Amino acid sequence: MALPCTFGIEEEYLLVDLATGKVPAMPASSLVRQCREVLGQHFAQEMFRSQIEVASPVFANLFEAREFFLHARQRLSEVLAAQGMGLYGAGSHPNAAWLRHKPAPCVHYRQLFDDYQHVARRSLLNGLHVHVGVPADCDRMQLINRLVHWLPLLLVLSTSSPLWLGQGTGYMSYRRVICGEWPHMGLPEPLADWSAYERYRALLQRTGSLAADGDFWWAIRPSRRFPTVELRICDGCPCLEDALSIAGVFRHLVEHSVQPRQARAPLNRELRWVAQENYWRALRYGRQGQFIGTQQQQPVTAEGWLAQLQGQFPVDTVDAERAFEHARRILREGTSADRQLECLGQACAAGKNATEALQAVVEQVIRQGHTQR
Repeated sequence: MALPCTFGIEEEYLLVDLATGKVPAMPASSLVRQCREVLGQHFAQEMFRSQIEVASPVFANLFEAREFFLHARQRLSEVLAAQGMGLYGAGSHPNAAWLRHKPAPCVHYRQLFDDYQHVARRSLLNGLHVHVGVPADCDRMQLINRLVHWLPLLLVLSTSSPLWLGQGTGYMSYRRVICGEWPHMGLPEPLADWSAYERYRALLQRTGSLAADGDFWWAIRPSRRFPTVELRICDGCPCLEDALSIAGVFRHLVEHSVQPRQARAPLNRELRWVAQENYWRALRYGRQGQFIGTQQQQPVTAEGWLAQLQGQFPVDTVDAERAFEHARRILREGTSADRQLECLGQACAAGKNATEALQAVVEQVIRQGHTQR
């Protein structure tokens, strides 16, 4: 059995008006203050004034994570509902007027807006981030190299951003399309080990490409603050069980991929090429995509790919068993992106106009935040 790893989860949310489904550009300061009071040390102001983050404590198992987020989501929803507001957890909002939105009032986010201009302003998006702790003798870049191949599958499970500016985008994760406009936000650089990572960082800092305290925003990265690897590729998950499933699968992957620092392996460039191709297919087609599998690089469905993952890393804990079981259910029944598109189609078929149909999507996403599926 693999060495168990602790983990933590970060969820981003937009604040929305329950009556209109819109995201206010300037929510009342009292509203954000109340959210902070509810969450205490687990509250974080995100990039926009109308966006917050819940940053969890360290968990030992999925039961602890479920209890924490059930309580956090319920308390936040109660506080917000009292002022006619709701918690919106999908990767993108279907028709938010992003040009009207302002950065959160802190130096860091204002600097991002100055540096990246419209790229930053367009990023009115929610992500799911999962940290998994690793032993001190683990070379985290080598670990990341072993995990990169599976990242697009985790994106597939989370896809929840098919709509933008009132229209279907043709992508199941349009959030990741927008992420591609940022530097250092795609798949991680193919760096052979931790020494190569440090040399790469030093080069960017020496040439003015990265601040001394700057971060990479890769789809998976070594945290600078904690001894963890951080999954960042995933869209926000309105359904808590979806988020927990992804966290459980990722943790299982890490636990079975951790190797001592002495166990070095050369970079497999072909796997990197495959990961890049699967990444595009994942954000474009979601669970309906055809992917390049691990067995002789033959075409495989998302469900088949998940089966290959489980075959390569056999389930050996109750947490992993439940995580994989729910992941199979997501791929069978649909992701949040599938449900949003279905809701939009049904609303239009029922004779609702464009504004009413998009509001129906917002309401569906908010409801999903209170249900098991």
